[in-house]
Amino acid sequence: MTLILEPGTTVAHAWWWRTGDGPIDPADLALLSKAERDRAARFVHLGTAVGFVAGRAASRRILSDLLDVPPAEICLGRRPCPGCGDPLHGPPAVLHPASPLWISISHTDGCGMLGVARVPVGVDVEVVREFPIDELAPATLTESERRVVFDAADGDPRTRAFLRCWTRKEAVLKAVGVGITTDLRTVETRPELSGPAVVAAGVPGTPAAWTVTDLAVPGAWAAAVSVPADSDGSRPEVRLHEHV
Repeated sequence: MTLILEPGTTVAHAWWWRTGDGPIDPADLALLSKAERDRAARFVHLGTAVGFVAGRAASRRILSDLLDVPPAEICLGRRPCPGCGDPLHGPPAVLHPASPLWISISHTDGCGMLGVARVPVGVDVEVVREFPIDELAPATLTESERRVVFDAADGDPRTRAFLRCWTRKEAVLKAVGVGITTDLRTVETRPELSGPAVVAAGVPGTPAAWTVTDLAVPGAWAAAVSVPADSDGSRPEVRLHEHV
């Protein structure tokens, strides 16, 4: 996987993996830092703890292959938040070893995902399930997004249309580094486009435009990845891998 380390290329890699309901795998837990183990112990639901532990362990194993260091030696932390500078809630980062790579981590019921690129990157994965779309839409969707979502047939088609908007917003805002702390109604994701969409996040000090691409993750999940939009309008190369 040498291409990911070559400068001058805009390539976004996304790895996905399946997770179970429990128990936590001791081999996964052994790769986590004490702070991560303490955080996992605070989760009320076992499935959430399993997803978190599996995600941190899988991320280290994937990064181990990319950085050529043992997974246990990889230290994960955060970059400072681009909005307020707080180091406690910025985007995830590889703190050790020194690396040019940016990362993003996401997990949902039954699935986890890691995004890696040489530029800021964001990934989001969501399990396809029932949502109170009527209640969520006014606070989360733009006017044009609402038209696309409610033009879709009730049931699974509408749910997937909503999740296309949601995962694209999350992926972009994770790439920006602020997460969903901003007003989601200001982020237009162009869900009528099946291909990559250029999205503006409007966060000072970060790229003005982001390219977000839907990911064809098998199973009952929806996912997206985002990187800064190229100034020449070219599309980034996106590669999806299964981690087993």
